[in-house]
Amino acid sequence: MPYYDYACDDCGPFTGFAAMADFDKPAACPCCGGEAPRALFTAPKLAIVGSSVRRAHETNERAQHEPKRSGHGAGCSCCSGGSKKKSGTLHRPDGSKSFPGKRPWMISH
Repeated sequence: MPYYDYACDDCGPFTGFAAMADFDKPAACPCCGGEAPRALFTAPKLAIVGSSVRRAHETNERAQHEPKRSGHGAGCSCCSGGSKKKSGTLHRPDGSKSFPGKRPWMISH
């Protein structure tokens, strides 16, 4: 049974249960008891859906207009051309190179 939003003219907005067949019928206001027409403040939610499924639905809805981004943003040094990473290559004054901490048997050219 889904939740629906209603707007009472005297008391203001409230949320209530209603059968899907009764989605367009007014509901009794919990404060004054008067009839309140249905209003669309949020999308209807099903109460019988588990929390993990509900969370997945909310994530999918959010992803349409607010996609999830990776942790990298503008100015990230690894993917936006920021400062270069150290290569780990040791350049000697005679022009030879060595790779400390790498493969000691590797011969550089």
